[in-house]
Amino acid sequence: MRKETLMRIFILITVLILSGCASTSNNRAVELVNQGIMYADNGQYELAIVEYNRAIEIDPDYAAAYNDKGNVYFMKGQYELAISEYRKAVNSDPGYAKAYSNLGFAYFQIKQYERAIIEFNNAIRHNPEYSKAYNNRGLAYFALGEYERALRDYNRAIDIEPDLAKPYDNRGVVYMIMGEFERGCSDVFRACQLGECETYEMVSEEGYCNNEYLAFNFIVQELAAFID
Repeated sequence: MRKETLMRIFILITVLILSGCASTSNNRAVELVNQGIMYADNGQYELAIVEYNRAIEIDPDYAAAYNDKGNVYFMKGQYELAISEYRKAVNSDPGYAKAYSNLGFAYFQIKQYERAIIEFNNAIRHNPEYSKAYNNRGLAYFALGEYERALRDYNRAIDIEPDLAKPYDNRGVVYMIMGEFERGCSDVFRACQLGECETYEMVSEEGYCNNEYLAFNFIVQELAAFID
């Protein structure tokens, strides 16, 4: 009996020690990824990759490390390498919506629009409220000339996140292509108010959008929000 008791105590201590080691290792991997993000934000991409690789050595199933490493390759324009890392991320975590969306956008960059849509679908399946995934899928539909589908996705992105500038900007471009200039100008104007002004400034210079009309229209919309 005494021998069995001692064996149980030994097993318990071993488990606790191993659990502590695992926790310490995971914390270290997180620290390395955070350091990698800091390097990437400062444009020090090679140093960032070194930190992500170190994190992956500690935890080979660390999906965020693969995703963030993919982001670095994406920023460097190395889309095939980015795709490889994003794929590893979703293999490590099949429910990782952000990595699916990033994977889709990398395919978008190399003009594989149908494949991009598949990955955006995966992102939305795992996170139905992922506004950026709807916006990005809209871009892929737009590239394929499927403007109605693109509009539906931009509308959904705006419904989910009304203060996200990109969907307004992208929707405005679609409206203009479809000949609906007033709606298009209103959207790119709204995008500019939210911080995305490139399209609005470009079309204004070309004389497509009247500033006085847009300002008046915005005031009317703001006042209408107070009407019951």
